[in-house]
Amino acid sequence: MDRLGKVTFDRNIPFNNLPDLPISESIIDTEILKTWGLTSRALAELNANILRIPNPSMLINTITLQEAQSSTAIENIFTTEDELYKAVSDSVKEKEANSATKEVLRYREALWGGFRTLQETNGLDVSTVITVFQKIKDTTQGIRPPQSQIVIKRGQSEIHSGEIIYTPPRGEGIIEEKLENMIDFMNNDNAIDPLIRMVIAHYQFEAIHPFTDGNGRTGRVINLLYLVDQKLLSHPVLYLSKYIIDNKDDYYYCLSGVTQRQEWKPWILFMLTAVKHTAQHTNQIIDEILNQMDATYSLVQKKLRWYSLELNLALFSQPYIKQKLVGEITGAKSRTTLTQYMKELVRLGVLSSNKEGREVFYVNNDLIRILKG
Repeated sequence: MDRLGKVTFDRNIPFNNLPDLPISESIIDTEILKTWGLTSRALAELNANILRIPNPSMLINTITLQEAQSSTAIENIFTTEDELYKAVSDSVKEKEANSATKEVLRYREALWGGFRTLQETNGLDVSTVITVFQKIKDTTQGIRPPQSQIVIKRGQSEIHSGEIIYTPPRGEGIIEEKLENMIDFMNNDNAIDPLIRMVIAHYQFEAIHPFTDGNGRTGRVINLLYLVDQKLLSHPVLYLSKYIIDNKDDYYYCLSGVTQRQEWKPWILFMLTAVKHTAQHTNQIIDEILNQMDATYSLVQKKLRWYSLELNLALFSQPYIKQKLVGEITGAKSRTTLTQYMKELVRLGVLSSNKEGREVFYVNNDLIRILKG
């Protein structure tokens, strides 16, 4: 800090004087509280909507794929929806997927792995954060060592040469201390509402930048897990990354505003608004999927006696379906019977067939339409 007590920042020097949490409560003014109220209501409505789903974990898996795809896209890792959905529909294909698709799938697995951990333990800790990172990056590496000369260059996660815009903290024990402070704030500062705590902690995590790579994705998973841990969501389904992509310049401007000028208010307002819009958008997706599920079941069950609620739910759990899955649910033993079942589903427009080499995938076009909307 300078002689006036203000935090000094030099983008070329490790930001070791990154202030510890909490921030001053005076920052949380009437405008922030009003936005927080609207956001909290939208989040509560989403949480109630999740409970309408017959099997939340099964159906939400589809929405989580969208979050995973968008979150990796923020890091300039792109995969097509076709590649992603085909990999998810078949474990063999998943192993053979390209590197970008594997990155997306690892994000999803890190999210669900963290969710399962929360169900078994009490609260987030540093080891949870490290485990999420290791699953995302498929590595045994932990917190970056003090000698690691990490700098952030213009273009965010790009590694080519360019202008340095930020140098995160480094040094013996410094990153570990700052992470422990952040986790302590998230779990114990009852003076600040958990939703606002999540927003503040997300900045802090990005500023600490504890890993050599994958910090953005890890931070976004931690956001969702924290909302679950604080009972604001029953499942980690908040399609936040799409909003960040759509407002990427504002996201990074507000992020840097905290670092360079300690301007917390624009950052808090931006993130609360992001959560509100995302909750509303996710609610819309759930409503549309549930409405389409009901319409499909009502029509098809009258025409096909073997079409069950369980099968209907499975066909809306992921856009690409293998014939094997339909056989497992219906109990169809013979290939002839199963082939006939698939033809009937195609004839009624429930699915369409998609052949790639020797592989035949069946596509739920209604679900894809909703997810792309």
